[in-house]
Amino acid sequence: MTGTIADLAIRSLSGLVDLDVERTQYRGHARDLAAAADADLIIVHGGDGSVNEAVNGMMSRDGAGPQGRPLIAIIPGGGANVLARGLGLPVDAAAAIRRLRESLAAGRYRTIGLGLAGDRYFTFSAGLGWDAEVVGEVDRLRAAGHRESATLFLRTMVRSYYRSTDRRRPALTLERDGEPPVGDLFMTIITNRSPWTYLHSRAVLPVPNPDFSSGLDLLAMRRLRLVRIVSAVGQMLYIRSRPPRGRDIVSVLGSESLAVRSSRPIALQVDGEYLGETEAVKFQFVPHALRIVT
Repeated sequence: MTGTIADLAIRSLSGLVDLDVERTQYRGHARDLAAAADADLIIVHGGDGSVNEAVNGMMSRDGAGPQGRPLIAIIPGGGANVLARGLGLPVDAAAAIRRLRESLAAGRYRTIGLGLAGDRYFTFSAGLGWDAEVVGEVDRLRAAGHRESATLFLRTMVRSYYRSTDRRRPALTLERDGEPPVGDLFMTIITNRSPWTYLHSRAVLPVPNPDFSSGLDLLAMRRLRLVRIVSAVGQMLYIRSRPPRGRDIVSVLGSESLAVRSSRPIALQVDGEYLGETEAVKFQFVPHALRIVT
């Protein structure tokens, strides 16, 4: 936490919890802190990447079920804050702290499922292909001093589409038990029944009514053509009664497990964190994994 937010949280939560404040020093530090914490509650102030690290640290505790792990709470502090928004939390830190105090006093929390991409847990989405390439480039731009924003993502998507991503050779194949493989895919998005992302304040929904407990959903593109992409994103933004449709769209709803293989090394992201390139990922849904203050 920053000093100002930490001080506000300590004052606001006084009498409910005793806080020990730790500031992350390096990438992966939030995971290490959460894995080692001897606490009943872990509060993360940060963006989706920090939350993802903390969740993975908590899930690394051998033999601990959801009741054996601490509660987790979020004070949003990033650019997108997809998980926090998906849970209905305010993105303003002061408002989130007030809500947190009310929820802790009332004992309000919910248990949610998580996605697992190989050995990395994710709370709302993972992706292979073009969207992961965009995430990787945004990471590079942030490291160079650019501020994370929806505008930065949109600019990077357009630049990547025209200059770098391979729009001619599909590399991905979807595999599921008992189903024939589906090949010649350019990109796949796997969501944990939650928003894929937000465009300003509006959720981009691959499936309607996300609930974090109904398995993994997949949206894949057979072609990377601008008109198809605009159509799919438009449906996710404005049609709330069904998943997007189209002859170049492949969708899978409520899956317990699936695998995606690539004919060449391809970009992978989870919860907006670029993980490098891979050639195969098995995705699994982990029900009732995490207790989160809402």
